[in-house]
Amino acid sequence: MKPPPFAYHDPRSLEEALQLVAQYGAEGKILAGGQSLMPMLNSRLLAPSALIDINPIGELDYIREVDGELRLGALTRQRRIERAAPVRSRVPLLAEATRLIGHLPIRSRGTIGGSLAHAASTAEYPAALVTLGGQVVARGVRAERLIAAEDFFVTHLTTSLRPEEILSEVRFPIPPAGSGWAFEEFNRRYGDFALAGVAALLVGEGRRCRRARLTAIAVGPTPIRLKAAEAILEQGRIDEASFEEAAVRASEAVDPGSDLHATAEYRRHLTRLLTVRALRRAAARMKG
Repeated sequence: MKPPPFAYHDPRSLEEALQLVAQYGAEGKILAGGQSLMPMLNSRLLAPSALIDINPIGELDYIREVDGELRLGALTRQRRIERAAPVRSRVPLLAEATRLIGHLPIRSRGTIGGSLAHAASTAEYPAALVTLGGQVVARGVRAERLIAAEDFFVTHLTTSLRPEEILSEVRFPIPPAGSGWAFEEFNRRYGDFALAGVAALLVGEGRRCRRARLTAIAVGPTPIRLKAAEAILEQGRIDEASFEEAAVRASEAVDPGSDLHATAEYRRHLTRLLTVRALRRAAARMKG
């Protein structure tokens, strides 16, 4: 199929793009990497009045370390994030999440801002943002807002971005030295959407867990913080018994639906299994 007709704009600055977004509001759509938007247009699932192509705006493509955070412009390509030394060394969970996204051609065009704004329930970047306690910068013509990860995702394919705003920057706090991390997911074939996934971050003090963050994907309409499982880890030792108990709590905390790919029961089982795997790998990285 072909997309419905729309006006096309290719602004050369963020200010120009913001003026267009304010003009069209909900009738305009931002084109970044286009890996989700273009298939939806071609399938006529969307029929915007205008497409605002922000690819010419070079000021939205960067990776910087500022005040204990890694800050990425919304237009930064996923392939660049995957290969960037500052990402691999300072926020390695983000690099690991990136490697799980689709296939190489998708990562070569897809952007971090586009993925987060699309807010698919199976996507890896939303889970990484929630697990790391990150924030996004939402820019409008007159003001900007800093939105915490857990306030950003509303439901499947829906965020708290306003129609007149553009997601301009993503901020990830740099985890403490010696932290352990892992991202585990299960899919039928490499590159398919995950049937379930779990991101983990552990900050230890000897054999004790000082801070734990666990987030599940593909088992609800948004990334799900597994807070009951985190509490088990923070109250106990970093050992197999704690991992198993936390995994049971994780499976109890999710309420996935059934579809032609997997039943709800199977997704809960995967959540338990992937939580254990993620915690084992995160703990091993702490030791290493």
